[in-house]
Amino acid sequence: MNFDGLKDSILIMVNGGRCEIKTRTFQNDMLNIKSRDDVLTLLVHLGYLAFDRVTKEVYIPNEEIFEEFKNALDSKAWIVVQKALEESELLLQATLAGNVTKVAEIISREHLRSASVIKYNDENALASVLSIAYYSAKKDYYIFRELPTGKGFADLVFLPRTDLMLPALIVELKWDKSAQSAIKQIRAKQYTEALADYAGKVLLVGINYDKVTKEHKCVIEQWNRN
Repeated sequence: MNFDGLKDSILIMVNGGRCEIKTRTFQNDMLNIKSRDDVLTLLVHLGYLAFDRVTKEVYIPNEEIFEEFKNALDSKAWIVVQKALEESELLLQATLAGNVTKVAEIISREHLRSASVIKYNDENALASVLSIAYYSAKKDYYIFRELPTGKGFADLVFLPRTDLMLPALIVELKWDKSAQSAIKQIRAKQYTEALADYAGKVLLVGINYDKVTKEHKCVIEQWNRN
C-alpha cells in the first residue's frame, strides 16, 4: 500500500537520499499500521532503516540492507513500484535515443509523483527527482551526484559499466533558466574532464524546470572530443 507516498520515500532512500518522518504516532506493533510514518518507524525498529535523531530523517544504513531493499523493489509483488521502474526504463531509453520531448514528459510525471515527499523548489530538489526517475539505470551505469569536474561539480554523471557499449551521460539541471544554458555550463566549466579517461561516446543532457509554466525542457547533445 502506497501510504502517503511511501513508494516515493523508499525510492528516494534507495537512491541514497533521506526522508523526514514523525515517530510519535507509532504504536510499537506490526498490526496497527496506519501511515507512511508508521511503516518507516517500524523499519527503524526492525533494523532496516537508520534514524538521525537530529534531523528526524531515516535512511538505508549500509550496502547489505540496500540489497534487501533492491530485492524487494525488483519483486513482482509491489505493482506500484514496478510501474515506476518500467517508466524509469523508458526514460533511460528516451535519453539514449535523444528523444527530448519524451524525456521532458517522463520527468514531469515523476515530478508529480514525488511532490508528496520532495519540496520541489530548487535544483537540488530537481536532482532528487532525477535520481528517482533514472533508478533503472543503476543496472547499467555507475551514477555519481555532484561529481567534481573541470571547474565545478556536475549534477549527475552516468558512467557505463565496463562490459556495456553504452554512452556516458553528463546531466546538468537548471531552475527557471533554460535547458540550453545547462549545456553551455557543461561545456564552459569543462565537466567532460571528469571523463578524460573514458574513450566512449558522451551525451550532454540539459534539463530545466520553469516554475511559472510548470514545464520541463530538455536538450541532448553529443560531445565531440577535439
